[in-house]
Amino acid sequence: MLPTRDGVGPSKVSLLAGPWGCMLDFLVERFPAISAAAWRARMAQGNVVDRAGCRVAPEQPYVAHGSLFYYRTVPDEVPNAAQACVLFEDDLLVVADKPHFLPVVPSGNYLQETLLVRLRRKLGLDALTPLHRIDRETAGVVLFAKQPATCAGYHALFAERKVAKTYQAIAPGNALLQFPLTRTSTVVTGDHFMQMREAPDNAAKKPNAQTEIELIETRGAQGRYRLRPLTGKRHQLRVHMAALGLPILGDRIYPRLLPQGGDELDNPLRLLAESIAFRDPVTGEIRSFCSRQQLHFPAAPRD
Repeated sequence: MLPTRDGVGPSKVSLLAGPWGCMLDFLVERFPAISAAAWRARMAQGNVVDRAGCRVAPEQPYVAHGSLFYYRTVPDEVPNAAQACVLFEDDLLVVADKPHFLPVVPSGNYLQETLLVRLRRKLGLDALTPLHRIDRETAGVVLFAKQPATCAGYHALFAERKVAKTYQAIAPGNALLQFPLTRTSTVVTGDHFMQMREAPDNAAKKPNAQTEIELIETRGAQGRYRLRPLTGKRHQLRVHMAALGLPILGDRIYPRLLPQGGDELDNPLRLLAESIAFRDPVTGEIRSFCSRQQLHFPAAPRD
């Protein structure tokens, strides 16, 4: 297993059969957004290696059917002031309480400013691995495994729906709806890559998404809801709430995709991964963790 560097693990790319004469030619064609000069710089810094961790040179002959590993960099990554706290740690798990706007794992323009990389650096745990993910805009509880050998057992819990999760959300009220209720539908990819949507009832597809929804507080025209996802489709909670005419406050994707600019720190998505519980596949004990955060209703406008 290759080591992390400053909390960042290597990315893997398969070496396909093809006409490339050297490694640089392959990388430039495989990743057209990265220039040859940038790849040369990465290679000179030792950030492109083979399976054994040995440096790969630009003119090194291309050999198909192997693997190449490279350490990503994000020039001029924007600092993120959002700070997570560690709720729990033992020999098996780290449980973090993630704030809004902090990504869980590196992706796109986010690398060092992610929960995973920060925790690896802070705790000195290169092998730390996320067991599930929540959206960058969502706050709340996230689980990490400390030992790679245990990951399969924990992942199986999520795949087999043996993890009880609850969320809180703040959204408009609707006197025509009776709570608690269960929303069951078929959630599919939307017209835009950022969105999911519910398929029509007559689409002849088996339902794949189910959420229990409870109204726990009303304040003016808005309510605080407890959401229990019984399945784990992408954006399921946001899609179900929007479909009921209850779009979550601060949501810039549902029901309508808004321009994606800078984060509105004073208007986050009012969605919190409140708690998570399961029987530990390693120890057999019941585990239960709760966020220390609280969603706030927006301030009433002044006269």
